[in-house]
Amino acid sequence: MIVAVWIPLLMPLLAVPAARRLAAWLPPRAAAWLLAGCAAALAVCATAALGLLAAAGALRLPAVAALGHLVLPMPGTDPDVTVPVGCAAGALLAGCALVAGRRALAHRADLRTARRAVAAHAPAGDLCVLPDAAPDAFALPGRPGRIVVTAGMLRALAPAEREALFAHERAHLAGRHHLFLLTATLAAACHPLLRGLRAPLAYALERWADECAAAKVGDRALTARAIGRAALASRPGAHRPGAALAATAGPVPRRVAALLSPGRPPARPRRAGRRLVGAALLCCVAFSAAAALDAAADLHQSVEAAQAQKRW
Repeated sequence: MIVAVWIPLLMPLLAVPAARRLAAWLPPRAAAWLLAGCAAALAVCATAALGLLAAAGALRLPAVAALGHLVLPMPGTDPDVTVPVGCAAGALLAGCALVAGRRALAHRADLRTARRAVAAHAPAGDLCVLPDAAPDAFALPGRPGRIVVTAGMLRALAPAEREALFAHERAHLAGRHHLFLLTATLAAACHPLLRGLRAPLAYALERWADECAAAKVGDRALTARAIGRAALASRPGAHRPGAALAATAGPVPRRVAALLSPGRPPARPRRAGRRLVGAALLCCVAFSAAAALDAAADLHQSVEAAQAQKRW
């Protein structure tokens, strides 16, 4: 087990760059699902690997072995190595759980605080207008979801541009994009290398909403103009909930260029190159999952062998 269990912890070194490269060649919706799915799968495998290491070390402690009716020394690796590694893995696992729990609670508290602030203003359908002169607009998820816009943002945009902006924010709510970002945030708490997936995921989600808005209003140039003008009007330090998504977030010039040049996709290699990167990413995720399962099966066999020796 000691060999296979390290694979899920090291595989993000290869999987994260491959996922970022492949996502850049995919349509925004497919890219968002790819990045969020890879983040979740790799995080689960890495967490399982830490848990197996911690369990292997704990089972070689006399007190734990006595509870499981195991004979020491158990078959397998040297306890002088396994126990310290298991203790370190257990500490890391506890730290990951603590960080992930704090981020999940912060996400929930942030949404509750924002919804309480918005509830003080009467909504018009799914739209809530705040009497704030600072231009800002964002999608506030929940039940029901709200599009929050300030009076300053309404004054900064023409009526047609407002509809394009609202369509963008409605796309965020309909697609439940905040859950994609929450997945990436929790995955990064499980493995530091997975932080590299959050920025491309956020960009893919904004592009996904851009394309939905352009399809809704039927005018890509209008959508690009609305996003550009909203970004120019917004203040860089505008305070909004961390769980909220906004049309003015991310690399706006790059998004505007993509809307204005639908016939010019980013430079992509030949189909064989894309398939090669996709196959490499699939192999990374599958190999990581298979290694975690193999390590779990190996640990289970060691426990059964130790229990059999106890019975004899």
